[in-house]
Amino acid sequence: MRELTYGEAVNAALHRVMEELPQTLVYGEDVAVPGGVFGVTRGLRRQYGERVFDTPISESAILGSAVGAAMFGRRPIVEIMWADFSLVALDQIVNQAANVRYVSAGRLTAPLTIRTQQGNAPGACAQHSQSLEALFLHVPGLRVCMPSTPQDAYDLLVTAVHGDDPVLVIENRTLYSGAKEPVETDGPVRPMGGARTRRDGSDVTIVTWGAMTHRVLEAAERLAGEGVEAQVLETPWLNPFDVGAVLGGVRRTGRLAVVHEANVTGGFGAEVVARVTEAGAPLLAPPIRIGTPDVRMPAAPVLAESLVPDAARIAGSVRELVKG
Repeated sequence: MRELTYGEAVNAALHRVMEELPQTLVYGEDVAVPGGVFGVTRGLRRQYGERVFDTPISESAILGSAVGAAMFGRRPIVEIMWADFSLVALDQIVNQAANVRYVSAGRLTAPLTIRTQQGNAPGACAQHSQSLEALFLHVPGLRVCMPSTPQDAYDLLVTAVHGDDPVLVIENRTLYSGAKEPVETDGPVRPMGGARTRRDGSDVTIVTWGAMTHRVLEAAERLAGEGVEAQVLETPWLNPFDVGAVLGGVRRTGRLAVVHEANVTGGFGAEVVARVTEAGAPLLAPPIRIGTPDVRMPAAPVLAESLVPDAARIAGSVRELVKG
C-alpha cells in the first residue's frame, strides 16, 4: 500500500504499465518534458526515454496515429488535455478506433487508451468544462470509465491499458491534488465493469460516478441526519455498465435517483432510468435525474458552481423523492 493522491495514482499506474508492457507508448501535448499540464506524467520521459514524447497541438493527429499504432502491435496511451478537445478527433475515435474489430472481422484490435479529464473547475469557461461521457457511451466499441478515488484512478487505468479495445479514461482535474489515500499498487489486473456500494441504505438508491460521487456521499450523510438512509451506488465503469447492481439496489429500496455533472438532457442518467424501468423494477415513486441545467458553463466561478449539483441540492431532490 502506498499513500498517493489521485494524480500520483495515475502516475504510478503509468509507470506500472510501462514496465509490464514494453509496447506501451505515452504521448500527447506537453506530457513528456513538461510532465503534463497537471503534472500527472512527470518522470516518465526521464525513465522511459523516447517511448514518452510530446506532440504538436493536433488532437486528430494524436488520435489518428494512436489508432494505427494500436492496430499494429503498440499499446498507446494518449492524453487529451480537456475532454472538450477530443471533439476535434471524433472521426478518429468514433469512425476508426471503435470500428477496428468490426471492419477487420476480428483480425485486428485497437488496444488504445485515451486519458482525458472533464468537468467544471474555477474559471474553466464553456470550452473547458463540458461533461461528455454520454456522447462516447453512445458509440459501440468504446469502453468508458470515470474513476473517483486514487485506488480507482490506478486500477481503471491499468485495466484499460491491458485491454484490447479502445478505452476512454475520464479523470477530473479537481481530484488530482486531493488528499492522499492508501493505494494498492501491486494487485492483479482487474476486470472491466462492476459497481460498488459506497454507502448502504434502505430508502433510496442513488447511482453516480466520477467526481460527483463525493458530493453524493456528503448529501447522503445530510439525509441520514434527517432519518433518510440512502444507498450510494458508484459505477466507475459506464461501459461495460453493471445494470444488475443498480437493479438489485432499486428492488431493495424502491426508489432511484441518478446524479451526474453532465447536462440533464441526453445524459447517461436517462439511460440508467430507462434500463431500470424496462426491467420492470418495482418503484414506489418515479425515478429522478439530477444534473447540470442545459446551459453553457459561465466563466465566473461563482456562477458556474451554482449550476453544478452540490450536496444541498442533491439532498433536497432526494428528500422530495423519498418524502414527497
